[in-house]
Amino acid sequence: MPAWPLRRPGKKIAGGFKPFRWPPHPTDMLDATVTATAPFPQAADDAALARAAAAGDSHAYERIYRRHAPRLYALLWRLCGGSAARAEDALQETFIQAWRKLPQFRFESALGTWLHRMAVNTALMELRASAAFEALDIGEGGMDVLARMPASSRCQATGLDLERALETLPPRARAVLVLHDIEGWKHHEIAEELQMAVGSSKAQLHRARGLLRARLGETP
Repeated sequence: MPAWPLRRPGKKIAGGFKPFRWPPHPTDMLDATVTATAPFPQAADDAALARAAAAGDSHAYERIYRRHAPRLYALLWRLCGGSAARAEDALQETFIQAWRKLPQFRFESALGTWLHRMAVNTALMELRASAAFEALDIGEGGMDVLARMPASSRCQATGLDLERALETLPPRARAVLVLHDIEGWKHHEIAEELQMAVGSSKAQLHRARGLLRARLGETP
């Protein structure tokens, strides 16, 4: 995956208020997310920060952003097929929505889980609105054609090889593979999110894995 995208101005919400100060941006927050300095376990700290942010504390929300944005960006980057601009837009939209919805957050799940689901919803909503989500989901025949494209290397795949191969998948197949194999979702959750049958989710995953093997020069 490429480096964090270049810093861009934050989106504004009603009244011109930003849900967090700009910067920060993911480029500024790698150290903050690697070293845990909070005096409480993260879940408890997240809950305290969420309550403060819901009460209007933008500094608390900035800390939430710094803590969770890097992992969410990695997820969105994969779902968006390696498009840094689309991933960054989805990340910003996710945190704008989260700021608006925090007063309704009931703490029935961890804050990170809630943000993760919101990020997926944001990315998939954008993908579903695009004709490419359906047009590029070219079916079994199209997957076979794509699989016959020459692999970039016949040596053992690296992480970068895998990321590049992931970008070549049709959007729907890529979403299923990312959510199942990387994010740990169950097929019934994917099927509900992508508005497909559970069997279709399983079939898309099987095809996506086969295509990745072909692109990486591996034998089944």
